Amino acid sequence: MANLLSTGVSGLNAAQVALNTIGNNITNINTPGYSRQSVLQSENIPAPGGRYTIGSGVNVDSVQRAYSDFLTSAVWSSNASMQGATTYNGLASTLNSTLSASGNLQTALDSFYGAFSTVANTPGVASSRQSLLGSATAAVTVLNTLGQQLSAQQSQLNGQISGTVNSINTTASSIAALNAQISQAGNNPPNALLDQRDAMIQTLSGYVGVSAVSEPNGSISVYASNGQALVSGNKAYALSTGGTAYDPTRTDVFDATGTDISNKVSGGSLGALLSYRSNVLDSVQNQLGQSAVALASSVNAQQAKGMDLNGKQGGAIFNMPTPTVLPSSANKGAGSVSASITDVSQLTSSDYVMSYNGSQWNLQTTSGQAVPLTTNANGTLSANGLTFSVPGTAQAGDSFQIQPTRQASTSLAVTMTDPNGIAAAALLTSTAASGNTGTGKIGSVTVQNASNAALTSNAKLSFPSASTYQVTDSAGNVLSSGSYAAGQTISANGWSVTPSGTPAANDSFTVGLNSNGLKDTSNALSLAALSNVGVLNGGSQSVIASYGQLTTNIGTVGSQAQTNLTTQTSLYNQAVSSQQSVSGVNLDEEAANLVRYQQAYQASAQVIATSQTIFSSLLTAIHG
Repeated sequence: MANLLSTGVSGLNAAQVALNTIGNNITNINTPGYSRQSVLQSENIPAPGGRYTIGSGVNVDSVQRAYSDFLTSAVWSSNASMQGATTYNGLASTLNSTLSASGNLQTALDSFYGAFSTVANTPGVASSRQSLLGSATAAVTVLNTLGQQLSAQQSQLNGQISGTVNSINTTASSIAALNAQISQAGNNPPNALLDQRDAMIQTLSGYVGVSAVSEPNGSISVYASNGQALVSGNKAYALSTGGTAYDPTRTDVFDATGTDISNKVSGGSLGALLSYRSNVLDSVQNQLGQSAVALASSVNAQQAKGMDLNGKQGGAIFNMPTPTVLPSSANKGAGSVSASITDVSQLTSSDYVMSYNGSQWNLQTTSGQAVPLTTNANGTLSANGLTFSVPGTAQAGDSFQIQPTRQASTSLAVTMTDPNGIAAAALLTSTAASGNTGTGKIGSVTVQNASNAALTSNAKLSFPSASTYQVTDSAGNVLSSGSYAAGQTISANGWSVTPSGTPAANDSFTVGLNSNGLKDTSNALSLAALSNVGVLNGGSQSVIASYGQLTTNIGTVGSQAQTNLTTQTSLYNQAVSSQQSVSGVNLDEEAANLVRYQQAYQASAQVIATSQTIFSSLLTAIHG
């Protein structure tokens, strides 16, 4: 009787545990991160002995989670990718909105170049010249606004990076605390704590790509995508943020040892923030600055080849932005570096690091690509359209970061205030001597070096014979001479001419300031034509084309970000669906189990009742 009673009691207890577990599953069907639980039962092994063996009931071994390491890891991985894609898409959308909201630069540039054509048509009308300066200011305003908006996004990214790192540290600490509680539970799995820990790891994966390794004591070690340990047992390893070695205003990420890991972190919102900053925003700022430099350089250079309304060589309309040089905080020497843009056509959108190894300077892009340096006769160094001066005494290991165009769009300004300063006329002209007998003629005079000190000094080009020439200054000093053939270009004092026809012996021409400057508008037409003149990329790309390419690139980034978000969201949903097929609660299944264990409970109760009836009958029989 005792065996029958204990057997029924064990069945009753097992059914009750199962019913409680099923009830818990049903009530948590909408709880995020909850894993369906089930009861593991085993037959109670009777003690040996006797002529035969009869079972003695059932044991409840444990209540376990429906769980798959592989599927859960897949959810974490896909969550990191989806959250990263979400963050990246948001940033790209903001960039596109910034470009749209800051004014149309292409329209402003078209108006600016078109204003030179208006001046060419009405060179003496003051309002045309004033309007041109207004158009220049409008174009600069758009460039400034765009640059300021991009700088503002850089600042916002700094705050987002810091906030995300704080969230990573908080979540990692929570996982470490859960590890401590779980490891203390021993062999009895604390399912609720395990679910909480999985949910925290999934939250962490949304911030940064992670991998997890289960330890023998039940804890989980969590590592970031770069291999940096974030959690080990009950200990969390905090990340930190701070300025870079070159720029204290730029937020980078450092591991627990103080090593900068910004270029190694991937996955999650933090990986997206860092990737977007390095691969998109920095590049966009540099390309926009490159366009600003090209605009200022090309217009100022053409201005210097013309004559203004005051009869003087044309001055600059824009200031010329200069590169930013940032010394490393680790520098120990007394050396310094200054940089200037000397060939806009060779200028790239890269940033550089210039370092000293104890015997020579080396240059590489911030991505690590080596750039050859050329040593000039005056001791300066040149590369990619830049010239570097390196005064002072540097020590081995000293380095400097050079940003040639990063701040150019925000620092560009219109410096010309006098409308009469617009150089609409050609600066130089040629006049044939009245006694010339040949058919030689000289058309326009081309300015090759506008900074030549003797550019505007009168010079005489003569032909001692039909096959020789010489150029002399006003004092009779010979500046250039040699043999001559039809169609040959002759240069002196920073200008050049290409005579046509056949000069006779002793024919001559005077080259000097344009005496017809008030009526000549040839340089204004040349300035208007700059809209289609190649300035960048070896002289193959105009300023307008450069900006058009930038807008196309930004649009492509936005389109790719949106496509990637759609893809990653789909992959995440698939991963969750697969994981939930194992761990999720199915109401139909739980309802069926509820009926099954309810019947088992009732049946076990009937076994107990039967044992009681038999026992009562036995007592009655004994006592009569």
